[in-house]
Amino acid sequence: MLISLGYEIEIDCRQPMELVALLDPAPEWEPKIVARRALQLSPQVPFRYYTDGHGNRCLRLTAPAGALRLAAEYNLRIDPQPDDWSHEGEAGTPQDFPDEVLRYLLPSRYCETDLLMEKAWELFGAVAPGWERIRAIFDFVNGHIDFGYGHARATRTAAEALAEGKGVCRDFAHLAIALCRCMNIPARYVNGYMGDIGVPADPAPMDYNAWTEVWAYGRWITLDARHNIPRIGRVAVARGRDASDVPLLHSFGPHGLTRFVVKAEEVNAAGLTPVPGGAVTPL
Repeated sequence: MLISLGYEIEIDCRQPMELVALLDPAPEWEPKIVARRALQLSPQVPFRYYTDGHGNRCLRLTAPAGALRLAAEYNLRIDPQPDDWSHEGEAGTPQDFPDEVLRYLLPSRYCETDLLMEKAWELFGAVAPGWERIRAIFDFVNGHIDFGYGHARATRTAAEALAEGKGVCRDFAHLAIALCRCMNIPARYVNGYMGDIGVPADPAPMDYNAWTEVWAYGRWITLDARHNIPRIGRVAVARGRDASDVPLLHSFGPHGLTRFVVKAEEVNAAGLTPVPGGAVTPL
């Protein structure tokens, strides 16, 4: 399957400031890229990439005062299969986890396991460990939070999402992560692209999506408490303990967002003509 994805973002900076952006497909997608329109900056300023402590590819630049536009576009050839939920054998316990996985059991900025531990064990302590318990957590979060773009709040934590029962995709992810960690299931936050591939089109404007990866059965398994079904065409951008590790734009100074366009859609290989229901600008 061939998909086209990309972004066009404009911000207005009150003063020159350092900017870090996580907007492009994660490094593991590089072999899948068949065409690209590389990063376009207006005005043109020097930039560089570096790798952070979670293995994410981060763009760094000094934004000038005034308007700044960032845009890029990619065509990727991906596996048309949905998320792999297969599981065999034992899910594993902390003594089995690799060293680098243990940090995803710890509390973080938006995932306060200390506040949720008692509630988590009340809800899931009697559920059999392993896949049954993992699914119980994601089913609970899916049914508990009412999704709505009007519910978005950048400071909402997992405990607050549980108390308020509303939020957006990042709140579903944070609550699922926190409850998993309470039950000794390593979980991390993923930000990325997910178009309406294989599902009815969502009339709302396209945005980046947040979902979760849990460590079980010796590997990271992709789960999504908001949609709660395997989906086709996820393309990860960045991973971290929670949203604080993987902001789309992190400016070290005040800025305003003036334009935000994101796309991720299936295209035909022959001439990259649009498939029904979507349009694409050929690279």
